[in-house]
Parts: sequence; C-alpha cells; structure tokens
Amino acid sequence: MTDSSIHDYLVPGRRAHLVGIGGVSMAPLAEVLHGMGMTITGSDMRESPAVDHLRSLGVPVAIGQRAENVAGAELVIRTAAAHDSNPEIAEAHRLSIPVYERAQAWGSIMRAYRNALCIAGTHGKTTTTSMCTHIAMAAHADPTVMIGGTLPLLGAGHRVGHGDTIILESCEYCNSFLHFYPTIAVILNIEADHLDFFKDLDDVEHSFRAFADRVPADGFIIANRDDANTMHTLIGEKRRMLTFGLEEGDVHGENLTWHNGFPAFDVVVQGEPFAHVELQVPGLHNVKNALAAAAAAWVLHFPASAVEQGLSAFLGAGRPFERKGEYHGAAVYDDYAHHPGELEALFAAARQLHYQRLICAFQPHTYSRTKALFSDFVRVLREPDVTILAEIYAARETNELGISSADLAREIPGSRYCATLEEVTACLRELARPGDLILTVGAGDIYTAGEALLREG
Repeated sequence: MTDSSIHDYLVPGRRAHLVGIGGVSMAPLAEVLHGMGMTITGSDMRESPAVDHLRSLGVPVAIGQRAENVAGAELVIRTAAAHDSNPEIAEAHRLSIPVYERAQAWGSIMRAYRNALCIAGTHGKTTTTSMCTHIAMAAHADPTVMIGGTLPLLGAGHRVGHGDTIILESCEYCNSFLHFYPTIAVILNIEADHLDFFKDLDDVEHSFRAFADRVPADGFIIANRDDANTMHTLIGEKRRMLTFGLEEGDVHGENLTWHNGFPAFDVVVQGEPFAHVELQVPGLHNVKNALAAAAAAWVLHFPASAVEQGLSAFLGAGRPFERKGEYHGAAVYDDYAHHPGELEALFAAARQLHYQRLICAFQPHTYSRTKALFSDFVRVLREPDVTILAEIYAARETNELGISSADLAREIPGSRYCATLEEVTACLRELARPGDLILTVGAGDIYTAGEALLREG
C-alpha cells in the first residue's frame, strides 16, 4: 500500500484496527488517531499499562490475536513484529482490508503538523529526541512526541500534544524513516549497521540521503559536521542545511569545561552566542547530541532560555547510562549501547567519572551485527579493565552464521565468556569491589544481570 493511500483513510469517522497496539510506537499512534476522531480497536499479546491507558480512553483492546478481531475495520495498521502469517493480518488480506505499516501511519500524521522534527542517526537518536522534547516542553510548544525509550519527563516514550510541532525518533532500519515527512531532518551520524537489511555502508548512506531529500525546500537539514560519513552522504545537497560540531560548524560549542564529570559549554550559532548549557549527563557524545538539539531549537525559533532550562533538566532517557544502584561499594550502571561507536563513546564518558576500574558486561545484539562488525567490537571491548561477554542476543534472528560471544572472548585478553545471564551475575559478584564502575551494556536483556546483582546487595 502506498503512503498516499493511507492518508485517505486517516480521517475522522474511519475505523482502524491496530495489531500490537500496546507497543512503544503503536500505543501513542492509537491515541493520536483516536484523538483525531477515528474509531480505533486493537489487539496485543499481553496486558500492559499502555493497554490499560488506551482502554481508559475508550479504545477496546483484545488480548490475543484472532481473525475475528479485525471485523468491521476499514484498515489495519501493524507493528513490525506482525507478519503476514499473523491471524489478523491474514484475515485482513482475505477480506481485502488494506494493511499498512506503523511508519506509514506516523508519516501521514506528521503531514498535519507545521513543524515535523525527525531525528535520525546510527546512534544517539533516543537521547537527542529526548533532549529536543525537553527543550520543546520548556518552550511551552505542547509537542506531540514519539521516542524509542522511556523519558522520565513524560513518564512514557510518547506524548500527545496540541501544538504545531511533532518530534519523532526516526529509524533507518528497513528504510522505515522514508515514510516520514520531516520539515527538519537531523542526522547525528552514519555508520554501517543493520547489515541484515542493508548491503553495506554505501547502502546505509543512500538511505540517509533519501531521508534528507524528503525535506521540503523551505525546511532544514541539521547535520553533524564532525562525522565524515554524514558529510559524504550530503555532498551536493541543495536544501538548506545547518551543521553542528564540537568546535566547528554553523552550531558549535565554545568554552567547554567539566564539573564532576559533566560538561558545560556555550552554544554559538552562526558566529553569535546563543545559549549556555550545563548538562547532567556525561560524555562528549552528549555534548554533540545537545548541540544537535540546540540547532533544532534555533531553527524552530525556541528561545535560548528553553534550551538552557530543557537541557539542564535532562537526566537521560530509556537506558542511556542509567545508574541502577550499588553493590559492595561498586556503582552499577546500565546502557543500551550495541554498536562499536556507541560503546566507544560510552567508555570515554565512563572514564571521565574517575572510578578505579571499569568492568563491562556486554551482550552483543544480533548475530549479523556481531559478524559484520567483529573486528570493531574486539578493538573497543579491549578498553575496559575487565570485559565479560554474555551470549549474543538473537532478537529477530536465528544463528545461521555459527557465531558466538565466545569468539569475541578469544580475541580480547583477560575477558570472560558467560553462556547465561546467571553466569554473568555470578561473575560480577566475584569481581565487584569498592571503587569499581560496573556497566551492563546491550540492547537485549543484559540489564537483568545487573538487577539480579543489586537484589543480592
């Protein structure tokens, strides 16, 4: 189904059924469509706070997915996990009810907003989208927001506002963001990732260029001047562009200082002082994320005071460098990093906190990523004082490559391989001592190993 045809369906009075309605991007989608005056039904595999909230709004949600749930629907919108074999999708096809992807629905919705701020990049998307949300809230812009992680400010990963601005984390996987209609497209960085879908780095760059080219003539592209792949991708781009960088670019930082491991700096826009930022999250990568968010705020004509207030109140989102507690004098943190570039930034930020030892328990995410970026993972995972390797988190894949975290461990001196998360917890228990920084890292369920340790402490 084309993106243009879904636009004809997302109007008041139409009936839509959402498969996987409790998901992080599906639940807010249901709420937005319901608020537009559409009749919404949905299904999910389990009860959840998101399902409870939708029911409180008058949206009926069935638990369990059955063919009869789509009865009466004029269109079906599905989560990425709902394949054609799903009984509801199969029934929709049998009844010739059009089936759309959630990204197509979000793309159609954002066309109704004067400002559609879409944040893309191989990493940093969740953090930067959250920073932009903090700034927009401080500016009283009443934004609609879609983030791929939980933001404490919102108590959720989304917000349904009534202003003229929508802010969306925009993912390149399966070219999802090519269904979007950004008026402001932010590109944080571009690296070879999701190589189970993209062929290589050139293929990834081609996708990001297509994303940038979706910006209208009166819109803006905000691009990382410090990232060579981003700049290469945008060669010859005719649309208006604002670059950002640590020391160079249309938007850059000056007078960078550190206070207890946290950065403070001035934001300069096109040669003029704009704002003074004091972050409560560590790392140079977060300085870059904040500069991107400040650039977006400047384009949106948000005041400097909103940038200062919003960023100073930002303490992280989802699972970026989240302090979980302390075990026998060792600080336990968790982070979502699952790409070598993210790990490198994470370790650099952790070192600035001046703990005696850095112990990292890492769980690689997907066999294809581990295989494709193997040498980069080996290089970066040599940086901690001790590296513990949990077995690879399969996610959507099966291990047809015959690869294991044990292969990484053989290349990393002093590292330890753990076949189960229980073994990870036991290893951390054995190693932990006062002055250590223990990091559980990965996009899977590695965080449960740290939480199990803390329950013992």
